[in-house]
Amino acid sequence: MTKVQFNYADRQLRFTGKTAVKSYIETIFKKEKKKLEAISYIFCSDDYLLQINKDFLQHDYYTDIITFDISEPEGGITSEVYISIDRVKDNAIQHGTSFQNEILRVLFHGALHLCGYKDKKSKEITLMREKEDYYINDYLKKHK
Repeated sequence: MTKVQFNYADRQLRFTGKTAVKSYIETIFKKEKKKLEAISYIFCSDDYLLQINKDFLQHDYYTDIITFDISEPEGGITSEVYISIDRVKDNAIQHGTSFQNEILRVLFHGALHLCGYKDKKSKEITLMREKEDYYINDYLKKHK
C-alpha cells in the first residue's frame, strides 16, 4: 500500500498520472533522507480551506495549501495536507503555467515543508522554490 493517499473533500483532482505522482512524492522523502509513514492529501474548494485556515490557524484569507504534521514522536512523518483546487487553478492562470505544473508545485511544496523546509524569510523562500523546481523538473524528465 502506498504511503501517499489522495482524498477528496468537496473537489476532485483530475489529471493523469496520479499513481506516478504518489510514488514520486515518496521519492522526495527518500532523497531528503526523511522517513515517511503516511501523507494524506485532501483536495477541496477555496471555501473549505478558508474555513480550516480560520478554525485552526486564525487566518482569514484564501490559501492554496495547509499542511498539518501529525507525526508521533520517534516515528516517521505522518501528515494531512489540504489543497484548494480552486486556488491551484487560479495560480496556474496567474503564473502562466499549466494546471499540472502548478499542482505538482503545490504537492511537492507540502512534502518539502514536512521535510523541514520553511518559506517565511527571503532565503527560505528562495531555497523552497529551488527545491520545488528541482523536483518538478526531475519528475517531468522521468515521466514524459
